[in-house]
Amino acid sequence: MLADEGEGSGQAGALRSGIHQPAEWLSALVDFIGDALPGWRDDPAREITAGETKLTAQLCARLNSASRHAPGWDFLQFRREEPDEADGRRAIDLAVAPSGEVIWIEGREYTEYRTLLPIECKRLPTPSSSVRDEREYLISRFSSTGGVQRFKAGHHGAGHERVAMIGYIQAYDITHWHSELDIWIDGIVKDSTENWSEADKLTMVTHDATQRVAGLRSQHLRRADLGPVQIDHLWIEM
Repeated sequence: MLADEGEGSGQAGALRSGIHQPAEWLSALVDFIGDALPGWRDDPAREITAGETKLTAQLCARLNSASRHAPGWDFLQFRREEPDEADGRRAIDLAVAPSGEVIWIEGREYTEYRTLLPIECKRLPTPSSSVRDEREYLISRFSSTGGVQRFKAGHHGAGHERVAMIGYIQAYDITHWHSELDIWIDGIVKDSTENWSEADKLTMVTHDATQRVAGLRSQHLRRADLGPVQIDHLWIEM
């Protein structure tokens, strides 16, 4: 019965025809996310919170709303705690995927089931705890929870050449943390930590002192079977 009736309706859930984007389109996507940060932080309707999980949930909701109302971005969706494509035991804090479209970038197909851009979110400073490393934005000596560490090790985003991190700055300011991360990386290198070098340092790309946001970029070697990865860092002073 279903087979007889379904012949004409098999395409009801099909995705719309593909959108082709150049590789540089990911830069525009990162800019779109960065541009949404100040309005999200300053929204009087947003409940003030310090927890990373709740902050990321709020930001995810805001980005979904923003994409629906921004011309040229309504074919995207933002999702939280998305299983990593290479290791389903691990979850990405925030993932960007197509919504109702197929997107092609440099000959690679992305559907609503395939992440366009995996994003890791971290607080600066790391909450104080006997089992948490203050350098957790970069690396943790207690576990594999370090933000940059996860991408370098291929625990997150192994199938991507470009990923992103969002830094919720809850004390001091952007300039302070840029300098602090440089110092931490110097220490990591001095300790002869495998696969880390001064080349892992972050470069400031943009800094808006009025809006209290910044964009940084870093390039990292990964394990032998993976190519290098670029991380776009979006920081916002909360």
